[in-house]
Amino acid sequence: MSIKTFIKGQPQVTEGTAYAILFTMGICHLLNDMIQSIIPAIYPLLKDKFGFTFAQIGIITLVFQLTSSVLQPFVGLYADRHPQPYSLATGMCFTLVGLIALAFAPNFMLLLLSVALIGCGSSVFHPEASRVAQMASGGKKSLAQSIFQVGGNGGSAFGPLLAALVVIPYGQHAVGWFALAALLASLLLSRVGYWYSLVLTEIKENHRKKTFAPCNLPKRTVHIALGILVLMIFSKYFFNACMTSYFTFYLIEKFGVSVQASQYCLFAYLAAFAIGTLVGGFLGDRYGRKYVILFSILGAAPFTLAMPYLNLGWTIVMAVITGLIIASAFSAIVVYATDLMPDKLGMIAGIFFGLMFGLGGIGSAFFGWLADKTSIEFIFHVSTWLPLFGIIAIFLPNIRPTKIG
Repeated sequence: MSIKTFIKGQPQVTEGTAYAILFTMGICHLLNDMIQSIIPAIYPLLKDKFGFTFAQIGIITLVFQLTSSVLQPFVGLYADRHPQPYSLATGMCFTLVGLIALAFAPNFMLLLLSVALIGCGSSVFHPEASRVAQMASGGKKSLAQSIFQVGGNGGSAFGPLLAALVVIPYGQHAVGWFALAALLASLLLSRVGYWYSLVLTEIKENHRKKTFAPCNLPKRTVHIALGILVLMIFSKYFFNACMTSYFTFYLIEKFGVSVQASQYCLFAYLAAFAIGTLVGGFLGDRYGRKYVILFSILGAAPFTLAMPYLNLGWTIVMAVITGLIIASAFSAIVVYATDLMPDKLGMIAGIFFGLMFGLGGIGSAFFGWLADKTSIEFIFHVSTWLPLFGIIAIFLPNIRPTKIG
């Protein structure tokens, strides 16, 4: 194991990329996000069983996403200063308990408590897991972030498919089977924690520390760039919130498809989303992250704007193309943001993962409220305009971090 670069006491592996750790983290991210994606996938079942309104569905998502997001920057900041190798496995135990509770929750309030526990587990997982991926990257930051992120998007895609095959036919109690995935992830993360502790031990014994200059841009420019990235996250995840939470309802209402068929269509969108994430990571290294961000958000607009006017087949085709394009931005956004503030990797990862979940939750609640006031078709029309915000990415500066020490 070779440790050659440090950022304010924060290790960055620059040689000897630990692919075993990267792929393990990708698998754990897959399991974690697969579990998370079960929640919106079973909304039609919960709505029918308990008679929930769309506003109540939005509140469930809001509680889940806020608990998944609010803690993340604080977890990341604490981890930057006080790394905890086994916190990943501990956080997954919250998810395990939340899943078991969700499987047997008899009313709205206990459902909220269940999804809050799952959200807390996710809030611990993402910033610390992102740090571990960077430590194992060997300096290949975009590759590491893409491997890690594509695992999560793959899990998000498989969740609705498994919900269609397991939960929809057998009911709410079948959610409990997914606790096995949380248990497996906890065991894998315990092994990662052992590797992490060895790295930290070697760091303490290494006295030739190196650092990176925060960025070669003025602070004002850095803050403006971060503000643009936040707007990109807003555009991307408000749109994605409408797709993940209400696309199934849209297909059922407009085209009369079955609940299971709508889940397969959502799987197609989310699978394309996963593939797009990996492609975006490679393109970001090759052509520059700024241009990937610009293309990913704005480039999806023609396809999203066309969707409300098409038949079922072409709607699914446009959804798949949109997923491929719009997904490629997130890895580029996270790595771009950490290049702006490389001495606060955990905090920045926590902020942007937190924004991803938080804005997704707010978007879901907003669209749920709006759907009750108007219709599912109306909110689908509104959401398709959001990618046009991507044009502002043209104002992002080019970054060239400077190595010092």
